[in-house]
Amino acid sequence: MPASTPFSKVLIANRGEIALRVMRSARALGYRTVAVYSTVDVNARHVMEADQAVCIGEALPAQSYLRISAMIEAARLAGADAIHPGYGFLAENEDFAKACQDAGLVFIGPSAKAILSMGNKAGAKELMLAAGVECIPGYHGQDQSVERLSLEAVRIGYPVMIKAVAGGGGRGMRLVTHEGEFNELLRSAQSEAKNAFGDASVILERALIEPRHIEIQVFADRHGNAIHLGERDCSVQRRHQKVIEEAPSPAVSLDLRERMGATAVTAVKAISYEGAGTLEFLLDRNGNFFFMEMNTRLQVEHPVTEAITGLDLVELQFRVASGEPLPISQSDVQFNGHAIEVRLCAEDADKGFMPQSGVMDLWQTPPELRVEHALSSGAEISPFYDSMIAKLVAHGVTREEARRKLLSGVQDTVALGLKTNQVFLSRCLAHPVFIQGGATTSFIAQNLDVLLQTETEVQTIATALASVLLVESAEGTKAPVHGRRLTHSLAIHVKLEINAEPRNAELIHQGQHRYLVASEGRSFDVDLVGIDAGNARFIVGGVMESVVYNVQGTRLLMHFHGIPFDVNDHTRAASTRPDVAGYSDGKLRATMNGRVVAVLVSEGDRVEAGQPIVTLEAMKMEHIHSVPMAGKVKSINVTMGEQVQANGVVAEIEIDGDNA
Repeated sequence: MPASTPFSKVLIANRGEIALRVMRSARALGYRTVAVYSTVDVNARHVMEADQAVCIGEALPAQSYLRISAMIEAARLAGADAIHPGYGFLAENEDFAKACQDAGLVFIGPSAKAILSMGNKAGAKELMLAAGVECIPGYHGQDQSVERLSLEAVRIGYPVMIKAVAGGGGRGMRLVTHEGEFNELLRSAQSEAKNAFGDASVILERALIEPRHIEIQVFADRHGNAIHLGERDCSVQRRHQKVIEEAPSPAVSLDLRERMGATAVTAVKAISYEGAGTLEFLLDRNGNFFFMEMNTRLQVEHPVTEAITGLDLVELQFRVASGEPLPISQSDVQFNGHAIEVRLCAEDADKGFMPQSGVMDLWQTPPELRVEHALSSGAEISPFYDSMIAKLVAHGVTREEARRKLLSGVQDTVALGLKTNQVFLSRCLAHPVFIQGGATTSFIAQNLDVLLQTETEVQTIATALASVLLVESAEGTKAPVHGRRLTHSLAIHVKLEINAEPRNAELIHQGQHRYLVASEGRSFDVDLVGIDAGNARFIVGGVMESVVYNVQGTRLLMHFHGIPFDVNDHTRAASTRPDVAGYSDGKLRATMNGRVVAVLVSEGDRVEAGQPIVTLEAMKMEHIHSVPMAGKVKSINVTMGEQVQANGVVAEIEIDGDNA
């Protein structure tokens, strides 16, 4: 009989909502919890809610959350006898698993040997091929020279996918459509993989056209038992990062589920796997599935599996790690209803999904959804970590019920203060292709223009409501409103900037908080019928509407019709908003807070329009900054490794005379 490994205090080697999720199940089982934190996370929720907490270093992940020695020392200091790696990069690090074992700590995950076998994409494919599982044609060799990889890409045939051997989450992945772009995309993928995982090695795969991304959740114990918990469809992706996940998949039949599940169980039994794991497959149009990789950890999207099975997967991890056999067999697994999850990220969808950092001034979540987060009003979103800030999950009897609940819940979520992908998520959930269950990995790319369309009618009404709120707020201070009292019979002119777009409005006060508002060639009768603790109710065009808002001087944050509005009142002063593009003066400005990971030109170099100049890393993703006009490099204002602020000048270009 395999030995048991009891433990009583668990250190969670992760941060934010991941740490909070693990703590919740740990407490339910009676375990004490220890959090770890970097210097910028000292007041984070996961630190406040743990029984104990230990600082493990500076802000950058490599100086804190990825430092194995710091985690082991933190466990020693706090007296923890087990470590749960969360579901970040350390969860798939065989060195971390071995370090825990060597320190006498229970590692709540698979063995170092199993992680090495299946956590490495190249090694996993070799094992699966030996077991007779079909894999995508590609190159998994040790020779990582540019020359060899270029030749292999030609042999495989374009389009080709470059994928980092270590890690996941879309980091170190690039789609190469033709030979001419291979070398640059390879450099970028290797650089991102090195920064994220400490390993620049890659594999190459033939890129399948419009496949489904299907993954199978597995669990195994040290007693030889292994089961699968069905599939998740993770096809809705952007830049190889998952955006929406659901279970079950609308494209998987009962027969296909059984075949894919049996393949996954066979694979984990072959390596004596223990704990939670996920095998990822691509499913083509003809129902053929190909093994891609195995994640030797719990996944971000595990809540959808929990919703349809009724199981607590973190609890199962604890039980298996302590030596208990799995409490259920395959025949016990039942699937009930449908669940869908979206990932809320701090990013600006209208500007290439650029990561955002700053303060979440107002945060409210709908009670009908399961929301995994570590946020609160006033929370700081750091530029040092992943851009995902919350997961919203809905469960329904049918897929359509789950989709409808989630769409409503996403629209009701209040996230004000910095840009998120909230509106983009709503549009994905409301798109006809997604409604019909037909989304493939090409869904976002094929429908991006529609998914990013501006809702002009809502924005026009929002301008009218914002104008009234700002005027009423100023009147509430007993100060003149733009030089006039509300009782004045003349029009009140308001100059606003709403979500970085200039908007003008003209208001005529008609008494009793009623206004006639003209904006964008439209006129509205607006009746403010009530204000209560940041909530306002209006009657506009005969319909009562509600908004959530927060006024901060001349800045108004407002949530209306599922859309966040960031409003700045420039009526009494000219806008000082920086020119983010900032190219007319020859200055190339950073589009986000980030760290310089590549300087691609030197002072005096000749550059052409579109040529990459500097690469910044923000929230674990690389972002290339290119010059839009031809010219000569006048100066490079940053150095490798430097942390730069959004809108900071990274380079100056002497623009050619024809473009100046």
